[in-house]
Formats: sequence, structure tokens, C-alpha cells
Amino acid sequence: MRSLGRQGIRTVVASEHDRIPHFASRFCDERVRIPASPDDLLAYRDALLDLAKRPDVRTIVPVRECDVYLFARYREAFEREVSLVAPPLETLASAHDRLRLAEAAADAGVPVPETRLLSDVEEWDANVVIKPRYNILTDAYLDDVPPETAREVKNVRFLTPGEEPDTAEIRAEMGHDPIVQTFVPQAEKFLYCALWNEGEPVATYQHRQIRQNSWVGGGGVYRESTHSQAVEDAAHDLLSHLDWHGFACVEYVRDERTGEWKFLEINPRVWQSMPEAVRAGADFPYYYWLCARGRPEAVDHDYETGVSSHIAYGELAHLRSVLDDDSPFLDRPSYGGTLWEIAKSCVTDPRFDYIRLDDPGLFLSALRETLSSGVTSSREYNTGGMHIRGSPGEPEQSD
Repeated sequence: MRSLGRQGIRTVVASEHDRIPHFASRFCDERVRIPASPDDLLAYRDALLDLAKRPDVRTIVPVRECDVYLFARYREAFEREVSLVAPPLETLASAHDRLRLAEAAADAGVPVPETRLLSDVEEWDANVVIKPRYNILTDAYLDDVPPETAREVKNVRFLTPGEEPDTAEIRAEMGHDPIVQTFVPQAEKFLYCALWNEGEPVATYQHRQIRQNSWVGGGGVYRESTHSQAVEDAAHDLLSHLDWHGFACVEYVRDERTGEWKFLEINPRVWQSMPEAVRAGADFPYYYWLCARGRPEAVDHDYETGVSSHIAYGELAHLRSVLDDDSPFLDRPSYGGTLWEIAKSCVTDPRFDYIRLDDPGLFLSALRETLSSGVTSSREYNTGGMHIRGSPGEPEQSD
């Protein structure tokens, strides 16, 4: 909202909830309460289509996983009304299916941890991670899922050699046959974030994750803009192989044993740390707007390395995770030491995604929601739509 507002583009924030922090932002020009949530996927689709049919709406930014899925699955219906920068279903399916994605990475010559279906594992003789095969469970990917259902499964399990899991229990818990990946001890974790247009990169950005939602893993809550040519080349090879179109947030970890960068997964939507990218100069929301308006050549892309930023809520979640989350592969950090590192970094790098003097309403509303709902990490670890309108020099319009 901030980056679009600064470009003179009016924004509409839509939600099924009566009150969300973004409604309180000074950069939210219009608040729309939509009559359906992703719990009823087809009704949510129809609500987004109703918004798209407004004559002032020009595009919709895919904020949720189900948003980009709906744009792909019902591409023709949405593109009759608005211009989107999102992958077609066949391409998206290659990203949502982590088994297919690992195969695509190998075909593109990109190193990836050994990845198998749970049902194909016969020997439990290595450190492994069990995670969902699909980012989102829908009828396009699984025959037994009804079309009105979309379920995100975020459970993750860690197993050490000789530890044999209850596979039936795990399948029931995750709702499908998940994947088993060889655990990669991480020296570093980088995210390659980009906007691609018809198989070509429009803008790219990288950051190094310093802290995540949980000490075990998750989205970055304290990160620093950086650049690695090895990560850039690997991501380019993979996304070119997929003929990518739209947002892509690609995770890479550097194997501490070999120094090799290994690919983990792609998130095909707005990523958690996008405000930090914008702060560093990579104005992805505006780049999306330009591509949606058919002007990718107008993107003037560059960013500054060494820029760091925090998510205050995420730092609290990370601190709590030291007490709540567990991993058999990592040594649990001390609570006091973690608290000191968080406090020290907030003093030395006092930049936050949502604590901004020019938009206090957003932070205060988010703080109120956090205090009322409590602090949790986003995944369960076991041993678990924004619309824009109008651009400079154009009549007011929303997307």
C-alpha cells in the first residue's frame, strides 16, 4: 500500500474480516468487506470477481496462496475483467507440487535435496524432513478434494536415522501423501525474490535471513538485503526452465558441509518480507502495477545491499519459539541469549516493516490484534486480497 500510494495509485484493501490492521493504514484508500472467505473457495472466487468487475479496478495483487491459485484456475474469467501478472495453472502446479518442483530443479541443473514421496521411503537411515507435497490442497491437485475447498498444510516433521514414523497418521494429518526431503544443515539461507514477465526477469532481489518466525525455520523476521551471483544464476536457471510469470520467492540454503547452494521451494505470491525489499529500493508492488498495465520496460530496477529490517511481531514469535518449538538436528539457543540478540539488533538496526512514523495507524492496529490473539509461530514443528487503483497521470481506478 505504501509504495503504491507514493506513486499516486489508489488502493483498495479487501478482507472477509471486519477489522484488520491494513484497514487502519493511511495508505488504504478504500476498505471493502467481502462476503466470503477462502474457507469457501468458490464463494471467495466470486467475491473477488465481483470486485474485478468494477470499472475502476485494473488489477489484483496475489497476497494469499489461494489468490494466485484462483487466478490460475479461473484465469479466463479474471482476465476478462482485470490484467494479472500470475502464472497459468500448469506452471503454478509445477511450483505448488514440491515433488515435481524438485524434478524440475534437477532437470534445470539446480542442486536440490533428495526428495521422495513418503510412500516410497523404505529405509529411514538419514536425517529427513517430512513436509506437505503441495503448498495448497485443491481439487486441481487431488481427486478427493471438493472444488469449494482449499487447505494450506504447514505441518513439518523432523526424523533422525532409525526413527520410523507412523505413515498412516502423517497422511491423515496432512491430508495426502507428503514428501520426505533429506535435511540440509544450513550455513546460510538466502531468498531470491523476483517479478518475472513471460519467462523473463523484470526485477530481482535477494536477502539473507538472520532470524525467522521460529528458531527452527520459517519466514524471515530479521533479514538483510544482499546479493549472491550463485543464487542469482541458480534461480534464473530454474525459473527460465519453468517459463515463469509473476511473483516468485525462491528459497536457497548453503550446505555447511559442501558450501553448495541448494534449492528448497518457490512461493508464487507476495512474500512476507516484501516491505524490506521496498525499503532497500526494490519497489515490487509498483513493478507489478507497471507489468499489469503492460509496461514492464518502464521498471527501473535497482536496490541497495546491506539494508536490514525487522518484523516486530515476528521477533516476538521467534523468542517464544525458543520455548515451544523443537528440532532434533539443531541445538536449542538460550532464551536469554536470544532475547539479547533481538534487543541488540533492534538498537543497531532500528528499522521495522510496520513501525513507521508516517503510518502509525497500521502498527497500532496490528499491536491491538496481537495483544488480543497472542503470539504464535506460523508453522507447527514436530519431534505444524489487496487491490490497487489508479496510477500517476491516469483516471482513478482500483485493483
